Amino acid sequence: MKRGILTLAAAATMTINPLFACGQDGHDGFLPENDMWIGTNVKSAGGITESVFNEVLDRVEDIYAPIISARGKKMVVERNWSDGTVNAYARQTGNNWQISMFGGLARHEAITADGFALVACHETGHHLGGEPKKKSWWSTSWASNEGQSDYFGALKCLRKYVELDDNVSMMANVNVPAEVTTQCQTNFANVEDVAICQRVAMAGLSTATLLGNIGRESNIPSFDTPDSTVVSSTNHNHPKAQCRLDTYYAASLCDKHHDEDIVEGDFNAAQCARVDGYDIQARPKCWYKAK
Repeated sequence: MKRGILTLAAAATMTINPLFACGQDGHDGFLPENDMWIGTNVKSAGGITESVFNEVLDRVEDIYAPIISARGKKMVVERNWSDGTVNAYARQTGNNWQISMFGGLARHEAITADGFALVACHETGHHLGGEPKKKSWWSTSWASNEGQSDYFGALKCLRKYVELDDNVSMMANVNVPAEVTTQCQTNFANVEDVAICQRVAMAGLSTATLLGNIGRESNIPSFDTPDSTVVSSTNHNHPKAQCRLDTYYAASLCDKHHDEDIVEGDFNAAQCARVDGYDIQARPKCWYKAK
């Protein structure tokens, strides 16, 4: 009898767990589990204001709610400004595709408005980012893994987010590292595309700085110090902060248009893949083992 109960319990777990990615119940978010809390009363907190928090999420929702609706699903954006949690989550419940965003993360000193948008884009990427998907010992999840959600977030979502802005003017007075400017100018001829490339890369730096800070990593993420790790199989968990910056940077340099849809089940469509001759623009080897 006990064996039967255990079997049913295992089956129930197998049914429930694939519904979560960056899941609150699994304590596994955009960041690994952490105990940082930045409440609304923390005077020294930097980050963004509640108004900007909502403006960013309004824009992401305006872009992706119709796209998700076209798939017969509903986008749900949970806004937890008063919650000091420094993380973000995605989940699917029935027809609801949800992203959960928190004021604690938005108030972190490393976060810019674009960095926060990139986090929201990452969570959206769990739903729409395609392969590779998260895996467990028994199955493949609905959710794109962490690295793929980062790549989608920068390559597709954040570019849609910024496309109607005057990016040339916005980036004119930003202190963009020479490495980034050189690579953006090498990969794009149009000045607007160069500015978008710079803007996406700098959003990635904001987010990676947050990741390194929370992870208490000794090395500060930089465009000049790419992660030299070469994985033997794809890492479906959270890569180190430098590796994640490399992913955002690669996506910023990729010339695939943001309106080219990623194809479910296809590891390379509408993305910069090494099989097609791409290198620095492709998903980094520090987490991705190419098919």
